[in-house]
Amino acid sequence: MRRHELSDEHWELVKPLLCPPRPRKSKAGRPPRDPRVMLNGALWILATGAPWRDLPERFGPWQSVYGRYSRWRKAGVFAKIADTLQIRLDEQGLIDWELWCVDGANVRASRAAAGADKKASSATPTSRGTMRWAARGAGLDRSSMWSLTARELRWRSK
Repeated sequence: MRRHELSDEHWELVKPLLCPPRPRKSKAGRPPRDPRVMLNGALWILATGAPWRDLPERFGPWQSVYGRYSRWRKAGVFAKIADTLQIRLDEQGLIDWELWCVDGANVRASRAAAGADKKASSATPTSRGTMRWAARGAGLDRSSMWSLTARELRWRSK
């Protein structure tokens, strides 16, 4: 087993959700690729954050892996996998339902939460008058962009 790939035990857990038993209708055409290889390829992409085109060749063409991943995602397969694993972990007593975790990296605050005016247009993030004043105070041309911290920095003479 390589890094970012499913072990045999983990594969047996998710296999029924990825490839339900049903006969192929047609014998013509190319047979479908192994779903375990496709899932391992998708997991490799998700774990590394690499672009799809950088998928290692051992997983097959990136277009095939992406296509299968996309179909599984739209069909809700990954949600079913998460639910199944959560039920299993709960049955084993490995989930503490009193513990709640929130990843703050995924929560986007509005501009108003950062102190911006609620009705300011996105085209002008700062006041032009303030910017011109700060540029004049720094001895620069009127059209120069200058940080407002220039006003706050007062040098002490010794």
